[in-house]
Amino acid sequence: MSISFGREICGELDTAQGREWLVTNGIGGYASGTVAGVLTRSYHGLLVAALQPPLKRTLLLTKIEDTVEYNGQSYPLFSNRWKGNSVNPAGYEYIESFRLEATIPVWHFTVSDALLEKRIWMQPKANTTYIYYTVKRASEAINLSLKALVNYRSYHGGNLPKLKSQESLENGVRIIMDEENAQPFYLLVNKGSTSLANEPYYDFQLPIENYRGLNDIDNHLHIATFEVTLQPGESLTFVASTEDPNPLMGNRLDVKNTEALGRILDGGTALENRRNYEQKLFKLWQQTNTEVAPKAPDWIKQLVLAADQFIVDRRLENNPEGKSIIAGYHWFEDWGRDTMISLPGLTLVTGRQEIARLILETFAQYVSKGMLPNRFPDNNSLTDADYNTVDATLWYFEAIRLYHAQTKDNNFLNKIFPKLAEIIDWHRQGTRYKIKLDRDGLISAGEEGVQLTWMDALVNGQVITPRHGKPIEVNALWYNALRTMSAFAKTLGKAPSQYDDMAETTKKGFERFWNQEKGYCFDVLDSPDGTNDDSLRPNQLFALSLPESPLAQEQQQGVIKACEQFLLTSHGLRSLSPENSQYQGYYGGDQYHRDSAYHQGTIWGWLMGPFALAHLRVYNDPIQALSFLEPIAYHLSSTGLGSISEIFDGNTPYRPRGCIAQAWSVAEVLRSWVEIAKKLPN
Repeated sequence: MSISFGREICGELDTAQGREWLVTNGIGGYASGTVAGVLTRSYHGLLVAALQPPLKRTLLLTKIEDTVEYNGQSYPLFSNRWKGNSVNPAGYEYIESFRLEATIPVWHFTVSDALLEKRIWMQPKANTTYIYYTVKRASEAINLSLKALVNYRSYHGGNLPKLKSQESLENGVRIIMDEENAQPFYLLVNKGSTSLANEPYYDFQLPIENYRGLNDIDNHLHIATFEVTLQPGESLTFVASTEDPNPLMGNRLDVKNTEALGRILDGGTALENRRNYEQKLFKLWQQTNTEVAPKAPDWIKQLVLAADQFIVDRRLENNPEGKSIIAGYHWFEDWGRDTMISLPGLTLVTGRQEIARLILETFAQYVSKGMLPNRFPDNNSLTDADYNTVDATLWYFEAIRLYHAQTKDNNFLNKIFPKLAEIIDWHRQGTRYKIKLDRDGLISAGEEGVQLTWMDALVNGQVITPRHGKPIEVNALWYNALRTMSAFAKTLGKAPSQYDDMAETTKKGFERFWNQEKGYCFDVLDSPDGTNDDSLRPNQLFALSLPESPLAQEQQQGVIKACEQFLLTSHGLRSLSPENSQYQGYYGGDQYHRDSAYHQGTIWGWLMGPFALAHLRVYNDPIQALSFLEPIAYHLSSTGLGSISEIFDGNTPYRPRGCIAQAWSVAEVLRSWVEIAKKLPN
């Protein structure tokens, strides 16, 4: 997909700062910013390192203030917004074009007759960012000055620490900030000179944080300035890294022309390696989807690359090859629910079955009392995880079902089956948070002050959408899990009868969800006050989109009709009907106001996948089903470039909100497109 802009976007600050780029390293670290180059979030930075992969993400290199001297004139290519909302300098005015090359952001700056190219990427499996400048056109040499601004704070925000030490190196500087157990990091160039500095820059203003009701003033430290003269056709490699490029020399890099230093500063080779990495990803997708890959539009191909950005290493003491999925950028970590929903689209659809298995095995080690964790602890401990989720564990069954359907990996199935049987038993007898199988075959769950479903907003101890009782999607997942266990038992030569019997009881009990008066399903049965919640929400779609549906055909049509009429939008489904008195059409303000609207009308991108699959099930019209996904193509060029946002305002024009890149949004749109495309006529 060609995501590219000229001056009509790049030269307008409001539009250029609203388009954000993201590059990742596969261990939780990332670099991200705006097309305009101005900081708008506390999460923006050129090196946000995962110091305890995939967590402890720490802002190290905030930005580069790059200035060109050419033909006797000075041209600042960077932009800063200061307290009071003044922008100075306005370097975005020199951006002639911007494009996304696979996942690599590329800028072209023009000053007089000179054309300077800048691109940014990260080295896979390392907290290392490359910034690569090339003089594409000039009538004489240009002088390039790079002023590096650093920090050492949480990516969420915080105070600027003082500098503890800096060491001038042959090709750059080694930095240690005055924080407990601070990790050294390096700024390196392959040519030119380095001048050390220690100058705080105060009062950067961050408009997105202001919109979110958070601290919107940030400070950074000017640590060094790098200067070089480049002839036409020459390039400069700038590297920011936590990796010691010459470990044989300890922490010193003052030996000229060492082999290790030469490798890390070879920007051309590093760029080629990054391109080869992404080409390999695309080939895996093609080989896995030989039937539909030739039909895929460019925006679907872009999502194949976006899918990789969420897959990260999660090494455990007894499993150094562990894998997980970051739920969203910039601020989410790896969550159990998001991982299981996202796994099929991010790994199986893209031909990365081995990674799928590693993720499933990683989470298996965390199963406790029949539950998967909703959130991992920072220390990777097997005992400190948070288990406040009723649905993550049930999504685990569906992820395993899809993995086995694609791989026929009976060895894994045989290994995991006892764990799955244990999960079923715990749900039958009862586990945390009053999660228990009721006599009607339905799962009931909920405790005061705890939110267990994916609609999990909690503000100052107040659950916004409690949904205590018997949520419809939980029971659709439970029914699907029982049918899955029956099939697994048969595959392994075990008796399936107990799972078949439970499934039949659940199917019978599920009939209670049908609201004959409304013509669609109740959202929650048996709430604590003894009522059934008839709010029109999208959760009932999972009773259609999952392989096993407990609803009759006529009921399925009723669900689709209601969702089409009140919930469907161009970018996903509203979380609540606009006709409900609790509906909120805009998402913004401080955390209380944002979380209050989170599931009360806000559009969720990931729900477009289940809706399209449910529509296909009911009407068997793949062309029409795909048409619901097509508007998302435009979104890939509007906010988080090349990816899909977490949420959108419920009211037009459906402005993107939340994370600029969300794992389950990408995963479910990609997965549903592939599944539906397989049904297209030849």
